[in-house]
Amino acid sequence: MKYGYYPGCSMEKNARSYHTSLMAIAEHLDLDFEEVEDWNCCGATEYFAINDIPAYALVGRNLAIASKQNGNHKLVAPCSACFLNLKKTDHIMAEHENVNEKVNIALEEGGLSYQPGTVSVHHLLEIIVKDVGLEAIEEKIQRPLYELRIAPYYGCMVPRPADMESFDDPEHPTSMDNLMETLGAIVVDFPLKAQCCGGHMTQISEETALELIRRLLKNADDYGADMISTLCPMCQLNLDAYQDAVNAHFGTDYHIPVMYFTQLIGLAFGIPEKELGFGKEIVSAQPALGKISEEPPQKKKRRRRPRRRTGLPMPTMPEEG
Repeated sequence: MKYGYYPGCSMEKNARSYHTSLMAIAEHLDLDFEEVEDWNCCGATEYFAINDIPAYALVGRNLAIASKQNGNHKLVAPCSACFLNLKKTDHIMAEHENVNEKVNIALEEGGLSYQPGTVSVHHLLEIIVKDVGLEAIEEKIQRPLYELRIAPYYGCMVPRPADMESFDDPEHPTSMDNLMETLGAIVVDFPLKAQCCGGHMTQISEETALELIRRLLKNADDYGADMISTLCPMCQLNLDAYQDAVNAHFGTDYHIPVMYFTQLIGLAFGIPEKELGFGKEIVSAQPALGKISEEPPQKKKRRRRPRRRTGLPMPTMPEEG
């Protein structure tokens, strides 16, 4: 299966493990990614709040090049911000003729043009769970992740492209949950799985950012997660790099590794950890990986207890805040 590939800036730097692990598993899954030539930054989230037309033109350039280079092939973006900006720009250009006209005037200066709808933009997770499929992934597993307790974290961008046909439930996504279960892991309840990590808030209001990160770490810890799996470079950076700051600020003691879902697929495929970028994380994954069992967990029979019809207290959930 061949796809256009838009890596985005983070995949070459802080999220290098994401790119490395993706390329490693691509060989096992018969995925062929053709990188967009001379791609440019998507502008992340800030540019759209400053000047929207230049921001759409910046992203539109990538769509125009991808269209010219890859024809009608699907364009895959592993980064949540890149995915959202590419998909949003295509959508807005299709819905608003004035934006389409202004963006194409800008693109003409570089000898480019873009017709909305020409490129089909997809997040990497969608390609893995839908195009490849869980059955095909299960066939490649050599080392199931038995007994590893994982909290799948989606962040706020990928599940919610508004009216742009999300591939998962915007409030309660389950695609990565199902993927982790296929790999043999134990998926823990994680009510905050689609909540924001704060994005670049660490550069604006550190106290606010640390509180947003603390809530996520606490929620994962409350449900006994050994590890958090994610699909977003910004989410991974915030939850990994700022754990020490959270612990220092709030007097907590969290040590939860935050890994990309592609790394965990590769691990289950039997690919060596070094080839998947393990060891480059700040909060070491080794203690969590040491919990992986070679034997599948024994299924325990649940006893049914008689329940009274009245007077039963409501079940409680761990505190979020």
